[in-house]
Amino acid sequence: QAQLVESGGGLVQAGGSLRLSCAASSSILSYIAMGWYRQSPGRQREWVEQIVSGGSSFYADSVKGRFTISRDNANNTVYLQMNNLKPEDTAVYYCNARRGGIVVSDYWGKGTLVTVSS
Repeated sequence: QAQLVESGGGLVQAGGSLRLSCAASSSILSYIAMGWYRQSPGRQREWVEQIVSGGSSFYADSVKGRFTISRDNANNTVYLQMNNLKPEDTAVYYCNARRGGIVVSDYWGKGTLVTVSS
């Protein structure tokens, strides 16, 4: 059972930056993809961005040019660098790890809260 622990959330003013971290209990190379999702009050969880095993990354249009995903394979950690934050980025951010196989399995962290004040 994979364990993912997010950190780095907090309160920041609009235009500021934060870097989120997701530490995995096992090698992140064992996953076909790792990514970040977010959920704000009253809304469904939405996909933010993802990095696949080959190294390519994909972004939601709402964060393109502002957020960057990266990974440190040696330390089994995935990062989300968030720049030029906006109040609408306020949400709980969740780390996701996807393991492939006959049945695809998704693993989730407990989330870290990001609050952007205007």
